[in-house]
Amino acid sequence: MPVTDPNTIIRIAARGDGITADGRHAAGGVTGDTLLPDGSLEHGPHHVIAPCRHYAKCGACQLQHADETALAGFVQDRVVLGAEGQEIAALSVTAPHLSPPRSRRRATLHFQRAGRRIVLGFREGGSHRIVDMAECHILHPDLFAAVAPIKAMLARWPQAKAGDVSLTLVDQGVDLGLTGAAPEGLEQTEALLDFARDLSLARLSVDHGYGPETAWEPEPATVTLGQTIVPFPVGAFLQATKDGEQALVAAARHWLGSSARISDLFAGLGTFAFALSDKAQVVAIEAARDVVMAANGPARRLARPVDYIHRDLFRNPLDAKECSTFDAILLDPPRAGAREQVGQIAESDVGRVVYISCNPASWARDAKTLVEAGFVLEELRPVGQFRWSTHVELASLFVRSGT
Repeated sequence: MPVTDPNTIIRIAARGDGITADGRHAAGGVTGDTLLPDGSLEHGPHHVIAPCRHYAKCGACQLQHADETALAGFVQDRVVLGAEGQEIAALSVTAPHLSPPRSRRRATLHFQRAGRRIVLGFREGGSHRIVDMAECHILHPDLFAAVAPIKAMLARWPQAKAGDVSLTLVDQGVDLGLTGAAPEGLEQTEALLDFARDLSLARLSVDHGYGPETAWEPEPATVTLGQTIVPFPVGAFLQATKDGEQALVAAARHWLGSSARISDLFAGLGTFAFALSDKAQVVAIEAARDVVMAANGPARRLARPVDYIHRDLFRNPLDAKECSTFDAILLDPPRAGAREQVGQIAESDVGRVVYISCNPASWARDAKTLVEAGFVLEELRPVGQFRWSTHVELASLFVRSGT
């Protein structure tokens, strides 16, 4: 076995710094770099020039200096090492799936007035300062195209001091939400509607301090999940990229194709429920009432075998007896994981669990509960939807031993 130079960066750590073979951390290091005695780096074959002028300032990306090989290695390590930290080993780990540049279809930007102009973009890493966005290599081009017009419009509003701009790409185009800036008077209101019309926005909502209110929506905003068109409530969750969504859905369909009755927990608008319903009866459970109402409409209209239930699974998880009524369970919880719900699944008789996660640390904690209850982690699929970011997602399959 070859001896590794202790100064060689062998992997990228969870926060994006390189780790040498002898355990030292080096900011900006990627696999194959060498940490020199003076603390500088000698770049190796996987260290590349970042494509964006804002890199090293903008907090949206931490790994633009890593090539595809190093980036894929980071995504895989985050998932595999998370499992190993809980003494769990997957029987199979697929190659990481990375979403391409300029594919992000949702983002929240921040703005602040600087004299007569508006600064708009992501925040700097570890700071409240905003990077004034002149280019972006992660946003979908349709989202980035709205940045300059938004800045110009807000610059004309003296009352626009600081706030947020949410951008989501829906079927009809860009869904734009403004917080911290609302029109004052008829002239500004008419100018705002002209702005929405000129940009052909799918929807424009403004938060006047009491929650978002729709100001412009020529036709109902929708998203297509699989083959199902679903109304899209303001602020609803959507997977970060269409490409990443397809990778996660493909995993779920592959693993649950033979299951006749499935429960989709933390179901959202039905990303997985509608995709699985062509072969199974799906009971989808979600805490957001407006999302449940939005998804129920197409489910009933198209006679899809999807039953939506409004239920807060953090306060009222399915108990073990309820879980046992399903052939399989899919869950896609928020970043905190689903400790209580997973505990009930572990005590049930269900034989197959697909766990989708956006946080390898909380997933690994929940995975340990399943493994201790007799489940085997059969397959792991790492997914890098948030390209060049330390944010990693995964799909995993657990099968109860003996089933």
